[in-house]
Amino acid sequence: MLGNADSRHVDALHPSPNIEPRRDASASLLILHYTGMTDCAKAIDWLARPESKVSCHYVVDCDGTITQMVAERARAWHAGVSVWEGVVDINSRSIGIEIHNPGHEGGYPDFPQAQMAAVARLGLDIVTRNAIAPWHVLAHSDVAPARKIDPGEKFDWAWLAGEGVGLWVTPEPVGPLIGGVSRQPDANTMAHVQGLLAGYGYGIATTGAFDAQTRTVLRAFQRHFRPARVDGLADPSTIGTLERVVAARAGLAGS
Repeated sequence: MLGNADSRHVDALHPSPNIEPRRDASASLLILHYTGMTDCAKAIDWLARPESKVSCHYVVDCDGTITQMVAERARAWHAGVSVWEGVVDINSRSIGIEIHNPGHEGGYPDFPQAQMAAVARLGLDIVTRNAIAPWHVLAHSDVAPARKIDPGEKFDWAWLAGEGVGLWVTPEPVGPLIGGVSRQPDANTMAHVQGLLAGYGYGIATTGAFDAQTRTVLRAFQRHFRPARVDGLADPSTIGTLERVVAARAGLAGS
């Protein structure tokens, strides 16, 4: 049941019936999505239909209008089959924001500044009230890399972190591919990469092999932290950026 808005930045309420009680007492993750639909009103309507079996806490339109659909105290159905830090019930641990964008299949336009500013205002309010750590502001693709690619490589994570929402480091420069390919690291280095990814929170096994799961998770990492080239390869730029991200998290967690 959605009564008063949780955030002072909410412009409208549109309750969704697709909710449950949280199985965890409070949210510790903020998950960002895109709607993947051509029209925001249609997305809100779909998220409010019982037959859709999906919902979210907030929707942000291109003009910056913020609609709340589920109270933050409730479990919305936005993350689906997902995992982070070994936890599989991400819906119980998270608050979900749907950012209107038709997505990759709909031309994938840029996210307008008015929309990004609204996401920043709302996001900062959410992470402050719920004491959500910067490294727990995530993409849907981070928690479900085999299924999802949203909000994608055009989403401006760097700007958002500058507004106080999320963690960002300057990526290592992308180097040229030799002959159109990149030689992948040996098994020890690949295990190091997998261990760093798993340590940050991604669902990945440390095998030392450059397998399909590793490439999928590397793509998710690149979409978030090294968007200049999303190819799933463990090139020096990706490895260096990953090491910076993990070090930044450790520094913040220890401060």
